[in-house]
Amino acid sequence: MKNILKYSFAFLVVGLIGCEPEFENPVTDDGFYNSGTADLSKFVAVGNSLTAGYSSGALYISGQKNSYPNIMAEQFEFAGGGEFTQPLMNDNLGGLLLNGMQIAENRFVLSVDANGNPGPVRLEGTPTTDITNKLSGPFNNMGVPGAKSFHLVAPGYGNVAGVPMGAANPYFVRFASSENATVIEDAVSQNPTFFSLWIGNNDILSYATSGGAGVDQTGNFDPRSYGSNDITDPNVFASVYSQQVDALSAGGAKGVLVNIPEITSIPYFTTVPTKVIPLDAATADQLNAQFAAYNNQILPGLVGASVITAQEAALRKIVFSAGQNYPIMTDDDLTDLTQILQGPPFNLPAQTAGLLGQLRQVNANDLIVLTASSIIGTTPDPNNPQGIMGVTIPLSDQFVLAASEQARITTATNAYNTTIKALADAKGLAFVDSKMALSQLANGGIPYDGGMLTSQFVTGGAFSLDGVHPTARGYAYISNLMIHAINSTYEATIPTVHIGNYPTITLWNN
Repeated sequence: MKNILKYSFAFLVVGLIGCEPEFENPVTDDGFYNSGTADLSKFVAVGNSLTAGYSSGALYISGQKNSYPNIMAEQFEFAGGGEFTQPLMNDNLGGLLLNGMQIAENRFVLSVDANGNPGPVRLEGTPTTDITNKLSGPFNNMGVPGAKSFHLVAPGYGNVAGVPMGAANPYFVRFASSENATVIEDAVSQNPTFFSLWIGNNDILSYATSGGAGVDQTGNFDPRSYGSNDITDPNVFASVYSQQVDALSAGGAKGVLVNIPEITSIPYFTTVPTKVIPLDAATADQLNAQFAAYNNQILPGLVGASVITAQEAALRKIVFSAGQNYPIMTDDDLTDLTQILQGPPFNLPAQTAGLLGQLRQVNANDLIVLTASSIIGTTPDPNNPQGIMGVTIPLSDQFVLAASEQARITTATNAYNTTIKALADAKGLAFVDSKMALSQLANGGIPYDGGMLTSQFVTGGAFSLDGVHPTARGYAYISNLMIHAINSTYEATIPTVHIGNYPTITLWNN
């Protein structure tokens, strides 16, 4: 088979502006800024990796120092804000150790390979952050990477004994006040006068990034039974989120709540085009000949036997043409026809039946995830040059987020956001619509002095090399959104920052 896909993902390098952050609103006279009706003297930020400052696939010192809560706290100082502490990592590698064994990978950097192609690679080196070395808190930044909504109220989430089984969080282990403490308890024990809460992203994100490998747990009210990639039931989210807001505001503290963006706003799901397979006419004809019996005999036979519907048969049809094509994939949502195809009247060999059992072609409504860029078009078996990923070997479901899976995510996201907005309104709290803000980044971008911030992978400036978490510049943008909401709600005049003076992705120099 000739001229089959040579797929390469080209990354453009963006230069780092080498200057210190400065105010978007310049400071003029002492006392010009004030906190309005809010008290910023004790600010506690609660959330997940986004709150912690996670970026490019890891948590590391420089990322933490550019976390949006830390940027906000620096601005709060001009309006009565107090000290803001964070559970800093030991280095800028970003990996984690458990008793000397590495359990979390180092961060991504943008590097150039031997052929001169730039792309993200994991930074080499042995990390020095061992989670058994407990930190002395408390800490104002209570962002815990990987945390879902219900994890914030789960006793033992910081117990190191639970880490190997996935029952505890290694990041929270480092700074939990005790083995049975909850994140919310440790946050509330600091008696915050002001708080931020951004949680719920991971309640749908792990399902999305796994290509829908988890289960939509809507209707299951027991999160203890959930898998790591499952969608959290909206009622569970509403219950635990209400508990968290009540606890944080119980002492009269004011705060800001942030809703959940659509996954289609982040480059992890939008960078790889669905029509990613280039074929010439001869190769397309050859492939179509291989699938002719499947398309014209097997699928109609299955419809005639009422095994599948005509609609499902149309979805399963495999057609290639000259030009750009959709790859083939395995769809776990489809009926598994493997056993049926091995029996009469088809009597297909087991290997062929297994290939066709849940086979279909990606379509325009699907999303191919960022990690698929490293495998599409490759020949995983050097002894079989005809075995090409996405062409003759289907992509596994983990690399494609189907339209049906996206619909489940959207339904849950909308339900979570309804809860968040209702609580913000009921309690008079500031509210940030990150769903709308990230949608603007993905659809045209956000202008700032010196450029345009977009969600374009690598070159857009907003998102880091993991395609999910912001760069320092992206976090600066988020901090400004927070400050604008706080100023509007509490009649404050807290200064924002110039986002263009915060770093974005640059080429790594060893």
